[in-house]
Amino acid sequence: MSGNGRERGGEGVSLEFLAGLAGGQARDGEGLRVSGLRPFDEAGPFEITAAVNASYLSRLDETRAGALIVPVGADTRGRPALVSPNPYLAFAKITAHFHPPPRPYSGISHAAVIGKEFACGADPGIAPAVVIGNKVTVGDRCLLYPGVVVGDGVVLGDDVRIYPNVSVLERSKIGNRVIIHAGAVIGSDGFGQAPDGTGYFKIPHTGTVQIDDDVEIGANNTIDRGTFGRTWIQRGVKTDNLVHVAHNVTVGEDTLLVAQTGISGSATIGRHAVMAGQSGCVGHITIGDNAVVIAQAGVGQSVPPGEVVSGTPAMPHRQWLKVQSIVARLPELRKKLLDLERRLKRLEGKGDGHGS
Repeated sequence: MSGNGRERGGEGVSLEFLAGLAGGQARDGEGLRVSGLRPFDEAGPFEITAAVNASYLSRLDETRAGALIVPVGADTRGRPALVSPNPYLAFAKITAHFHPPPRPYSGISHAAVIGKEFACGADPGIAPAVVIGNKVTVGDRCLLYPGVVVGDGVVLGDDVRIYPNVSVLERSKIGNRVIIHAGAVIGSDGFGQAPDGTGYFKIPHTGTVQIDDDVEIGANNTIDRGTFGRTWIQRGVKTDNLVHVAHNVTVGEDTLLVAQTGISGSATIGRHAVMAGQSGCVGHITIGDNAVVIAQAGVGQSVPPGEVVSGTPAMPHRQWLKVQSIVARLPELRKKLLDLERRLKRLEGKGDGHGS
């Protein structure tokens, strides 16, 4: 390896630094300065790339990357590497280091509309066309992009980032380090209608939404306020785009809600659960801790902790696999059944003729 700093990456960071950042170990990279992270087929000699599975590890000769992110036990053929027990997590942390989120706004724009009794922490970034209601509290280093609407009595914690055209409606409470992506609506009315004999009378929703620390809300989510009490998104929850959480739902810590998930009113989702894409559940049930609802499943009754369910109506995943294997054979089974019916009728006809 050359001792020339410019040849080895110039102003980048050491592989040892990245290993410490990502919780791994540097190997064979002494003197290397890494200036960025790029895809496997595009990375150059001063960049690091991910080779986290067998398909990449078998093609190491095809990448020009100066260093590799690899799992423990990988054969890197003497090339500089960051070895991690969780290489995908290492990749995410290194990506975050080289690509920190931009901060395009500083201070409070004169083109923002600010209500009465506004309390704002240090170093805000409030863009033009932001509308903030009365008695709103905003913590330190919050960033509000254009078109954000913050209703009366809302509380935002520190380091909150709210992207364009988000509405955080009255009395919602947002914790620290929360990210809300474009177009989301937090605190909209829940869907409650009382029949009056000829039509429906809207049930007022007077509750709130509480979003705890380190939550990320995807684009175009709708999280409804409680009828009474709160809709509660607990610490560390991550939601994909196009998720709907109805009134008085509780979503437990570190749970994942994938795109187009729908959760009906007063349901409780446990900790570390996963609801996969286009899944849904009825109201007033519990999906237990560490449960997994497979994509497009429709859950009509409570799911025990740790259970994996599929299908509509949802059932244990192994049972669903057996059902699906039968469904795939239904045309064949129908043909056999019809053939058996015809044979049975012939046999019955012969029996009647013999006995007459």
